[in-house]
Amino acid sequence: MRIGLEVHVQLPTRSKLFCSCSTSAEEPNSSICPTCLGFPGSRPAINRKALEMAVQIARFLQCRIAPEIWFSRKTYFYPDLPKHFQITQYDSPVGVDGHFMVEGKSIGIWRVHVEEDPGRIKRVGRSGEEVSLIDYNRSGIPLVEIVTAPDLSSPDEARIFLTELLVELRHIIGTSAGDEQSVRADANISMGEERVEVKNVQGLRNLERALKFEANRQQRMLESGMKVVRETRRFDEERKVTLSAREKEFEEDYGYIGEPDLGVYDLTRFASSMPEIETPLRRAQRMSAHYVVDYEKARQIVLTSMALADLFEAIAKRVDPEVAMNWTLGPISNNWSQLLPRLTEQVVEDVVTVVQQVVDRQITDSEGRRRIGAIAVGECAQDVSCAVEDALLDSIISQYLDEHPQVLKDYASNPRSANSVIGHVMKVAQGKYNSQEVVEAVRKEIERRKG
Repeated sequence: MRIGLEVHVQLPTRSKLFCSCSTSAEEPNSSICPTCLGFPGSRPAINRKALEMAVQIARFLQCRIAPEIWFSRKTYFYPDLPKHFQITQYDSPVGVDGHFMVEGKSIGIWRVHVEEDPGRIKRVGRSGEEVSLIDYNRSGIPLVEIVTAPDLSSPDEARIFLTELLVELRHIIGTSAGDEQSVRADANISMGEERVEVKNVQGLRNLERALKFEANRQQRMLESGMKVVRETRRFDEERKVTLSAREKEFEEDYGYIGEPDLGVYDLTRFASSMPEIETPLRRAQRMSAHYVVDYEKARQIVLTSMALADLFEAIAKRVDPEVAMNWTLGPISNNWSQLLPRLTEQVVEDVVTVVQQVVDRQITDSEGRRRIGAIAVGECAQDVSCAVEDALLDSIISQYLDEHPQVLKDYASNPRSANSVIGHVMKVAQGKYNSQEVVEAVRKEIERRKG
């Protein structure tokens, strides 16, 4: 079994690829213009941000980046393509000859290129009486297409490949790019000599289901002596079957010509100025190798939060990495939803100190768990730490009241004058104390001075 994927990733830009129309419109046909509808006389202009994102993706996939690129017109006739051609890249993709590792196996990446999305056709009504409605909001949305070599050997492996690719893309170019609903795939699958393309499959589960059905269909045909015809099929999500759509086109059928309204673009500046990005799964691999810990556990940490991975590494520098892993996936993860919003440098230090005290047998495991829970809800984990923090809070309040004696004079007739003190403390402390703590401390100090 040989499987290759053509993955279409929507880029999370605010405007479309060749015009200024918004990419976030909700009402049908509310974000369209002469350019994305292909009206005569309209001219496209490239979205620079989309090109930068494409280069980032190509670099991540270890591709050779083209020094210069240009665009082409891919001609075909379909209702969702109002100008009867799609602006894409044919003989000058952004990147070629890359690879992506899946469970220790290298999956070849033939090319990474940029193109515009066509519109969306929605069929409504009963079977046999359907009406087709077209929404052109999607026309011109920027896509990056990632074309793999036919190196995938099972539907399950194809699902894992796409799952892990989305994890990495989410970190590289933004959340919506990693959203399953913003990614579509064309799957090419062959059980014999001829391949079949299953077009526009959306969602990881649907991809696996479509490939499993198609593999079984082709296998049954071959076993019965029938010939598998090269064609394009579509996946029916409700019936979970693939259905013939049309004979498969060849590249020459599209009549590619150069796009005359767009120029040649130099990518060398983009490629040379972009910093290296450590993506979640690459970080998990590094953590596993560097700290000699289980990869799946490291993967669990980075997929929970990169901030949790930062905390693990801070602990692993002070105690045995296995101990750091157990505490990170145990008490720290159990309190993570409360810890994350409070994660300042001091909170990180407090958590690391607690784990180190347990390792040094200064406190018990149960006491360590209790203290991490206390840190998570904004309480001090240790008496000494509490005393230091209380003294710092009192110092900030006292200094402000010394410099602004009018607050005490106004407080007797207008208690709301204390708000200026509270606001100052919250600004200076930068989230170190919760608002209730600050309000209580300010009120206490003002009352003391009045008495």
